Parts: sequence; C-alpha cells; structure tokens
Amino acid sequence: MATASKGITPAQLEKLCGSWPGVTRDIKWGADLVMSVGGKMFAVMPTEGGRISFKVEDERFLELSDQPGMIAAPYLARARWISVVEPKRFSTAELSDLIRTAYGLIRAKLTKKLQAELGEWPPSKERKK
Repeated sequence: MATASKGITPAQLEKLCGSWPGVTRDIKWGADLVMSVGGKMFAVMPTEGGRISFKVEDERFLELSDQPGMIAAPYLARARWISVVEPKRFSTAELSDLIRTAYGLIRAKLTKKLQAELGEWPPSKERKK
C-alpha cells in the first residue's frame, strides 16, 4: 500500500506526474528535477532525492510551513511554495496528494485556451491504472 511507504524519490515523482496532461520534465540548476505544466514549475526535487518543493494553496501555506519537516521554500515562499526538508516524516500518499494539488494550482493559472488544449483535469480515467 502506498500509505505504508514514506517520502518520495525522483523516480516516483516522475511516475506520479508523467501521465498528467501537459507535464514536462527538465533538469535545471545543474541537478534539480523540475516538473512543469504549460512552462510553469509546480514541483522541484534534487535528482539525488531528499527534499522536495512545490506550490501549495495560499490558505494552507502557513499551516504546512509550520509543520515539522516542512519550511517555506527558499526563494519561492512569496509565491506560496513549501519545501519538505524531511520527506520521510510524510507518507508517499500524502506527498502525492500535495503534488497533485500543486499541479492543479499551476494549471489553473494557465490561459483558458491552454487548459482546454490540455484536456480534462482531473481525468476521469486516472484511477484505471
């Protein structure tokens, strides 16, 4: 069961986001795996693993950044990003839900035309896998 495992690896991040509409993967700043939609980042993780940073809902930013193992993301806190500095404190399922939310938040800021081109979110067939 996914809830039994802790943290998330770069491979798990790629597998989680890889089938979402319009997601691109890139390596930036030398060794950071960056997941984007419509050219806008929604999650960043070093390629060797460890911490992960992503966008969160404005109303949850303070709540999440005050939790042990999470901080306001350096350089991105003003955009309401958090950094999970102790990912093993959190279940893979919990982190996956937060990353899915991050994708949705960034996707919602894209133009309506681009959102329509990407298709339905969340996809109705996402659970078939």
